[in-house]
Amino acid sequence: MDDAALLNTGGASKLAFTVDFITPIVDEPEQYGAIAAANSISDVYAMGAEPRVALAICGFPEDLVSPDILARILQGGADKAREAGCAIVGGHTVLDPELKYGLCVIGDLDPNHNLSQTGAKVGDRLVLTKRIGVGIAAQAIKKQQLSAEEMNEVVGSMSELNKGAKDAALAAGSRAATDVTGFGLLGHVHNLALGSGLSARIEAAKVPTFAATQRLAAEGLVPGGSKANLRYVEATTTFEDAVSQDDRLILADAQTSGGLVIAVAPENEALLLEQLEANGVDVRETIGEIVDGPAGHIQVTAG
Repeated sequence: MDDAALLNTGGASKLAFTVDFITPIVDEPEQYGAIAAANSISDVYAMGAEPRVALAICGFPEDLVSPDILARILQGGADKAREAGCAIVGGHTVLDPELKYGLCVIGDLDPNHNLSQTGAKVGDRLVLTKRIGVGIAAQAIKKQQLSAEEMNEVVGSMSELNKGAKDAALAAGSRAATDVTGFGLLGHVHNLALGSGLSARIEAAKVPTFAATQRLAAEGLVPGGSKANLRYVEATTTFEDAVSQDDRLILADAQTSGGLVIAVAPENEALLLEQLEANGVDVRETIGEIVDGPAGHIQVTAG
C-alpha cells in the first residue's frame, strides 16, 4: 500500500524509489515542470525519505511543442528538484501524441525512523498539510473560470514541496503518512487505513479547500476522475446524511501534488502542529482520526 518501493541495501539506510508523471495542468511551461517535479518527489517524502537523485521522463508531440517550450518545462522541473536537494542526473524523452513529464526519484531513509501506510494505530489523529480541490480547479482553468488570485493560490500549493511536512512528521514521531494525489483524499485515507488494518473517521467541515472549490463544485466543474474516485470509495465509506453530494465529490477530488495526510499519536498532535508551523507549512489541519473497525472503512461526518 506504500507510496514508494523500499530497497534494503544491508547498510544503515534504505532506498526509496518511485516514478510519476503528469500531463499539463497549467499553461506556463516552467510552472508545469515545477508542479510535475514536486508531484513526483512527493511520494518519496511520504515515506519519510530524502530525495537524492532523479531521472527525467518526457513524452512530447514535436509538431505541437517547440524545443524552446520543452526546454522551459525541463528547466522548471530541474529548478524544483534542486530546491529539494535532488539532482536530475539524466533521463529519456520520446515522441508522444500527448505531452507528459515527470521524474523517477530515488531517496534514502533511516529504516528505524520513517513513514508508511501500514503503521497507523487506533487513536492516531489525521493531519492534512495542503488544501483540497486541485482537480476541480483544473477544470476551471481549462474553462478560464479562475481569477488570477485563485489561480495563484492553486499553483502555489501544487508547486510547494512536502519536505517541511515530512520533516515535521518525523520530528513528531509519526508512524504513518501518505500523500494525497490521484485517488483523492478519501481514496488515499482508505489506503492508509486498509494498510494499517483499521478504519478512519473524517470530519468534512475540517477539510481545508481552496477559496473557489465550493463555488466551482456547485457549478458542476468536477472532473470525471473525481467522480470515478467517489464511486470507488462509496463501497467502503459511510457518509452522514448532512454531507452534501458536492462535499462528497470534493473529498474524492483527484489531486495533483497534494499534501501529506499524517497519522500521529494524540499525545504528539500538538508537537506535530508546532513543527509544521516552524517549517513554514501554512495548511495544518486535523481532519479526523484512525479508529477501530473494518480495514479501510471510512466514516465521514459533517463536522
